[in-house]
Amino acid sequence: MIKRFFILSSLCMVLGVSAQKSHTVVQGDNPYNIAKKYGITVDELLKLNPKFKDGKLAIGDILTIKSDKVTAPVVTKTAVAEKVKTNTNASLGKIVLQPKQTIYGITKQYRISETDLRKLNPELDSHMKIGDEITLPLASIKKYGDSQQVIATEKPVETPVEKEVTVTPPAVAVEVETYVIQAKDNYYRITKQFGITQQDLFALNPGLEEKGLKPGDSIKIKKSNTDTVAEPVNPKTKIDSGNEKSSSSNVVVGDDYVTYTVQQGDTVFSIVNKFGVSIDDLIALNPDLSHGLKSGMVLKIKKQDPAYVKKNGDALSVVLMLPFGYSTNETQYRGMALDFLTGAKLAIERNARGGQKLDIKIVDSGNEASFKNSLTQINPDNTDLIIGPFFKSNVIDVLDFTKNQKIPIVAPFANSPELYNYSNLIIVETNNQTYADKIVEEVKGVYSDQKIYVVADTKKENANYIKAGLEKSVKNPNVVIVNSPAEIQLDQNMMTGQSAPVIAVLANDNDSMGEAFANRMIALSKEVQGVKAFSLFYSPIFEKKVDDLSQASLVYLMDRKINTDGGFEKEILAAYKTKYCKTPPKYAIVGFDVVNDMLTRENKKGEIFKQMNKVQTQLATKFEFVKSKANGAYVNTGYRVIRLVP
Repeated sequence: MIKRFFILSSLCMVLGVSAQKSHTVVQGDNPYNIAKKYGITVDELLKLNPKFKDGKLAIGDILTIKSDKVTAPVVTKTAVAEKVKTNTNASLGKIVLQPKQTIYGITKQYRISETDLRKLNPELDSHMKIGDEITLPLASIKKYGDSQQVIATEKPVETPVEKEVTVTPPAVAVEVETYVIQAKDNYYRITKQFGITQQDLFALNPGLEEKGLKPGDSIKIKKSNTDTVAEPVNPKTKIDSGNEKSSSSNVVVGDDYVTYTVQQGDTVFSIVNKFGVSIDDLIALNPDLSHGLKSGMVLKIKKQDPAYVKKNGDALSVVLMLPFGYSTNETQYRGMALDFLTGAKLAIERNARGGQKLDIKIVDSGNEASFKNSLTQINPDNTDLIIGPFFKSNVIDVLDFTKNQKIPIVAPFANSPELYNYSNLIIVETNNQTYADKIVEEVKGVYSDQKIYVVADTKKENANYIKAGLEKSVKNPNVVIVNSPAEIQLDQNMMTGQSAPVIAVLANDNDSMGEAFANRMIALSKEVQGVKAFSLFYSPIFEKKVDDLSQASLVYLMDRKINTDGGFEKEILAAYKTKYCKTPPKYAIVGFDVVNDMLTRENKKGEIFKQMNKVQTQLATKFEFVKSKANGAYVNTGYRVIRLVP
């Protein structure tokens, strides 16, 4: 049975101007081969067809196509009138986008329609990353901005003018070649080197986004049949001590701040992450950022106290704190800890074979009552990284114990707002609210006055959060929380009396509840077309009944699930089975992913925090860290979105 699903990817849209014609989707079509057929990029195709921006196509769908890209032999210029119609006496300002801020949230907070918001921000969909700037009426910012970072321009809006837009059709043939990923590669480096977009890279290499870049793996890239030399990638930035200026670096160190020259591809968010400063501090030292971030700008960056300093010696000193309970004869978490250790050992051996020098110490963290005794086994003056402990109260104890050294602490399972204030803490577990926000966004995209059911667990926390989000996001919502999938019923059309489709969301991570939900959705989709199903969590039944559930267009979020078709995954699974004679259980997978991810972010200087802006997918977990607040903890926001397509 062929499993039909698409992995969601972030799309960067490119605006162009051209004549248009249509294309009707047929069997086997996807965004990449359609774009290739008409000589345009995937970005341009999706920009022309925003309703399909998630890449989901059905047979019979009609797409708008740029036809001049096929025939135009030279550069053409077309005059295009600006369509932004606002009060000519009004002034504009900008806000800096914060975590979890959405288009809907901005329209509600600043009392502006989405239409007007998009007129002021034509590239809005591709500028919704943390740290991006959003243009708004200055009066609305001042009135409703609260404490949000504001960049006020105080400039009146210009009246509509004629602008020349240059459209350059493709002038060279394109072929595909193989490239072997190098240790220092990232998505930006590869796309820059070969002159392709990130979306095209993902289209050429299905599954690459969820898997991540693995040194030694081969990927497909577009090869241009020209003699153009790819622009070299800038070397990694290095901050030296003292007041010296290096000719090979774009960073200069001063007394109270360093200066950084903005490179192509930089964003406000990437700079904030790179230097560990807050957006407020960056704006305060660089008022010209109100006019946007440009390559070549020289920014002042506030000096930060080092998060921690690598200890003496070449080896990285790592402590694993696991609740074996041998010291207290407490066995409740022993199996979990032992499984975690098997995966961790595999990751440690893998990195050691790659040349990393490691000094590993395993500490029995006992239970919560005896935990503080285990801290006596750690020398904070000779430790570079602590992975564990598992529980929130224990994590706080370790943070307090190491506060003078500010050693990086990795929390594999604890995720709580109480932990977000610690700048040297790395939180691995993605919280359910992050998942729920994505589900709300997905439901909003297909909503058209259907009744919405949310299947809750006993606590109803996730269900209530989703319901509240939907009631803020969609027009005339009718959201009902139920305790069982059996309570989901088709709606009735008031005009015709016929059955009408509904939307159903599973907010319960119990596998048996997942199976009941899947069976109910299959049954309802057979009664009436148009039923839409969403799940906050993965359930094994989803993979067993792909074809049936695709009729309900099931969308679900997935993490800690292995892509068994991937080369990297096959390698790790085989290595684990060779070493332990079995398939890795749940906590062994977590152990490998957490330890491998942290060790691959380290370098000989132990500068793990400078590597936190990299997105990496390990055996089953996607790691995409975001700072919770200025000088706060790094929190994983990574997940994968799976769509079952009819």
